[in-house]
Amino acid sequence: MAKPMDRLETMPVSRRSRATRNAFRAWSLVVFAFLYVPIAFLVLFSFEDSRTPGLPFTGFTLDWYTSLPENSQLIGAVANSIVIAIIVAAVATLVGTMAAFPLVRGGIRWPNAARVAFTMPIMLPGILIGVGLVVFLAGTLDIQLSQLTVIAGHLVLTMPFVILIVAARLQGFDRRLEWAAADLGAGPATVIRRIVLPLIAPAILAAALISITLSIDEFVVTFFTVGSQLTLPIYIYTQIKFGVTPEVNAVATLVMVGTILALGLITLVATRGRRAGRAVVRRVRGGR
Repeated sequence: MAKPMDRLETMPVSRRSRATRNAFRAWSLVVFAFLYVPIAFLVLFSFEDSRTPGLPFTGFTLDWYTSLPENSQLIGAVANSIVIAIIVAAVATLVGTMAAFPLVRGGIRWPNAARVAFTMPIMLPGILIGVGLVVFLAGTLDIQLSQLTVIAGHLVLTMPFVILIVAARLQGFDRRLEWAAADLGAGPATVIRRIVLPLIAPAILAAALISITLSIDEFVVTFFTVGSQLTLPIYIYTQIKFGVTPEVNAVATLVMVGTILALGLITLVATRGRRAGRAVVRRVRGGR
């Protein structure tokens, strides 16, 4: 029996289609090179033997990695960035997720205006937020600039992203699953724990990951609110006048590897969460 021919194979094709596809492939390679070649050079120069990295590559060494524990200032800056990012991600994810529920389901009179108000910090320049935080925290409340003020500043920046991501997931949520669970005898707490949270867990994890990334990367707001302490972006900024050393490249490489591992772990957890969510949907529909 002859295999049926796909209709797409019988459609007329432009004579320039192959050249167009090849041009798009070449352009994609250029874009990928633009994105990842600087990162590749960062990793390469972290193994550079010379203290002033550059081309040509003079030699391979691991000295910059082995000497990292001796640079207490750099290690302290990295530790401060990690601690701040973890706290910011935890608080922003919790509070932002709680704020997304009334924004989507609370029957707010002007929901679009409320959405704009929640996301306004995303649209404001970071320097304005930094100045406003310094005036409010240090000038009005007389709070000494420290890690606490940095956390407050990062929450202002990251929480709108959490609200947007979780609210978008809630808007596409099938409320009939909750009604079916309630019809089967589940209470409100059980519905939230067994139905809602498993289904929106991938969005919550994505929001937490974005919060960590934004917090570690943030410089402008941190510069205004950090006081005398250092975070990794502030440390790198202070070293620019002396030149970026291979130690900075080494610690940046380690942070990048840690970020990739965290992304892989979160992707694995999100995949399992989606599978658990589909299992919940099947269980609820089967119970009906």
